[in-house]
Amino acid sequence: MDLNDKRREYGFANLDWTDLLASPFDQFSLWMNAAIDAGIQDPTAMVVSTVGAGGEPSARIVLLKEFGPDGFCFYTNFESHKSRDIGINPQVVLHFPWLAMDRQVIVNGTAQRLPSEHSRVYFATRPRESQIAAWVSHHQSEVIPSRGHLDGGYEEVSARFKGSEIPMPDFWGGFVVAPHRFEFWQGGEFRLHDRFRYEQRDDTWQIDRLSP
Repeated sequence: MDLNDKRREYGFANLDWTDLLASPFDQFSLWMNAAIDAGIQDPTAMVVSTVGAGGEPSARIVLLKEFGPDGFCFYTNFESHKSRDIGINPQVVLHFPWLAMDRQVIVNGTAQRLPSEHSRVYFATRPRESQIAAWVSHHQSEVIPSRGHLDGGYEEVSARFKGSEIPMPDFWGGFVVAPHRFEFWQGGEFRLHDRFRYEQRDDTWQIDRLSP
């Protein structure tokens, strides 16, 4: 398979100093709303990259559920690979690939668990099927014998909580990533991309243009 000619030019938009808002959270909100309005599939999908005890990086896609000045929130199993990594090294990277708009956002930050009550409020809003699945995938990332093992677990949990509300498992909850660096990337013609970095310095956000 020859991939050398698999390329395209980027021409959706340019990004200049005058386009940037002073707060990276406001700038992110602007781009997130634009991605939603453009009908991009899964605009809240983000790659979460972590590093474990041996220094090996790991990445996976999760859904952003909240964001604001306190950080970026997602929910997961606390026994998952990513949760174990965060327990060892809380420094993570979030990556939003809005390729249909020739845009990327990269967020570097520190992750910590959300309060249990905060997570319970969100868990109660999930579809019942997703609540059941959270219980079924108790030992997330571990080897299982078959798909039937999952299906059987789903039926068992469904029967256990039939006719009642499903409580949040104590092994499940949220993380919030408090950012210290953002990068907003806008693809440009001839690979001359527009890249701007927001970096927190002494409680202010310093903005720099980066070479493509």
